[in-house]
Amino acid sequence: MKLKEVVLLGINFLSLPNLNAIIDLNIRNNKEKVIMSWQKLVEQLIIQGILKSPHIIRAFSRIDRADFMPKNLKHLAATDHAFPIGFGQTISQPTTVAFMLELLQPEKNQKVLDIGSGSGWTTALLAELVGEKGKVYALEIIPQILEFGRDNVRKLNLTNVEFSLANGSIGWIKKAPFDRILCSASAPKIPLTLKKQLTPFGRLVLPVGDMAQSLILIKRAQNLHFTETRYPGFVFVHLRGKHGFR
Repeated sequence: MKLKEVVLLGINFLSLPNLNAIIDLNIRNNKEKVIMSWQKLVEQLIIQGILKSPHIIRAFSRIDRADFMPKNLKHLAATDHAFPIGFGQTISQPTTVAFMLELLQPEKNQKVLDIGSGSGWTTALLAELVGEKGKVYALEIIPQILEFGRDNVRKLNLTNVEFSLANGSIGWIKKAPFDRILCSASAPKIPLTLKKQLTPFGRLVLPVGDMAQSLILIKRAQNLHFTETRYPGFVFVHLRGKHGFR
C-alpha cells in the first residue's frame, strides 16, 4: 500500500501512512479486545456484494486472517484494513483479497501459482479452494517473510502447498503451466512470461501500475489469445525482480 486513499465499490481503502495511526489507536483503546468476529466480517462482505461465490465464501469462513497476523495485531484481523507484517510488506485487507479471489475463481483440483505469498493468508485460501488434489505453489522474495508465511500455513496442516524463495516476477517455469495465477504486488506492466504460464482457459489476476494502479483479470483462450479486464482504484506494494520495479 502507498500514499493514497482509494475508494472502490464505495469502500475506503486506507493506505500505509495511515496504518500506524489506526494500529496505535486500536491497540490503546482495545488492547487485546477483539474488534469484530471474523464471521461477522465475512457476513458484511457478503451483504456488500464483495463475496459472492459459495465456494469462496466457505474458504473465507474457514481461513481466519488472525492466524496470519503478527501477535500484537491478531485482535484486529477482522477490521477491513491492510496491516504491516514487516520488511515493508503488508497483509492485504479482506475486501481486496475477496475481490481478487472472485475474479480468479479457483476451482477444485487446479494448480495455482501464488506470487508474493507474504503472510501466507492468500496461499491458505487458495489451498482450501483447490482441495487436497489441487496444488498451490507459493513464491516470496523476502526470506523472513517467506518463513513467516510458511510457518502460518503449516499450523493449519495444509499439505497441498509448496513454498519457494524466488523472484516471482518471472513465475515458476519448471512448475508451469498453471490453471490460475494470483499476484499480490504491482508490476510496471503485465509480464508476458506469466501469461505464457497459463493453461488454456486459465486466469491471471494481478495489479499493474506505480502510484495509480489497476487490478487486471487476464483470461487465456484455447490458443495464445488473451482478454483483459481492468478494475481501477487499488494500491499494492511493488513487485520486485526482473519484471517488477526492481
